Formats: sequence, C-alpha cells, structure tokens
Amino acid sequence: MSRFRNARRSDAKRCFEIETAAYEGDEAATLEKIYKRIEGYPDGFIILEERGEIVGFTNCGCAHEVEMSDEEFKELVGHDPDAPNVVIMSVVVDPEEQGRGHSRALMDELVGRMRRMDKATIYLMCKEHHVPLYQKLGFDYMRPSASDHGGMAWHEMSMKL
Repeated sequence: MSRFRNARRSDAKRCFEIETAAYEGDEAATLEKIYKRIEGYPDGFIILEERGEIVGFTNCGCAHEVEMSDEEFKELVGHDPDAPNVVIMSVVVDPEEQGRGHSRALMDELVGRMRRMDKATIYLMCKEHHVPLYQKLGFDYMRPSASDHGGMAWHEMSMKL
C-alpha cells in the first residue's frame, strides 16, 4: 500500500541512498543538501512509502522569480514558502522500484498539494530522455537550460496550475 507523507530529518540518510543510486555522477544532492531541504521546506519534501519503506521522494522550493540555472537555490537560498512559483529539485525513485508508476504518483501528489496551496506555476529541469514523461504529466517544454549541473545537459519545463 502506498503512503505519502512529509519528510522528517530521520529520513535524510535513506533519501540520500536513493538519490545517489538513481542519479549519475555529481548530479545527486549531498546528504547536507537533503537535510537542508527537509528542514527548509518540509511541505515541499514528499516521501512515498511502500510496505512501510521509503521508495521515492520529491522535493522543491518556492520563489517569486525563477532562474532555473541558479545553483544556490538547490540549497534553498532565496526560497520563500509564500512565493507563487514552485521549483522541483528532485523526483527520484529507488532504481529497484522504477517502472511501477511511482514517479507519476509522486508528481500527482506534489501537483495536488501545490494546487491546494494556491501556487501558480511549477518548474523543473530534466534530461532529454525524460522530456516526454513530463509532457505526459502535463508539463510544457520551455527550452534547453543554461545549467550544466553535474556536467549534464538539462531541459527546462513548466506547468501552470
């Protein structure tokens, strides 16, 4: 049975394990960044549990002005929980649990929560092979990103709420 909840500080190590297993090279957040995100915006850090185990999570911050390539924002520098724009930093599922609809479930939960909080727009960056997935979830392609986070090429997408 699936269950969503906000992350707690005690979840950080498991989230870090999933993040480093699922992301390539330097694109994974550090354990310190994960702690910061949990503490800095718990309403935007959503855990997905299956059978009582964390199998994935998503986290975000909010801003008045969005600059997707801003690396400092990944540490919630400039985050304002009352701002209208949501910036997703991670959508990640344990590699052993991928292909079971968990990413869609996490995104549906996040979008629903942000709508209830009266947010205006959700932004994210993804690699090229994920663009079709996010388009299916209702995001619009914006442009290739100026970010080279983790030495990778990224694409910016958004969804009006």
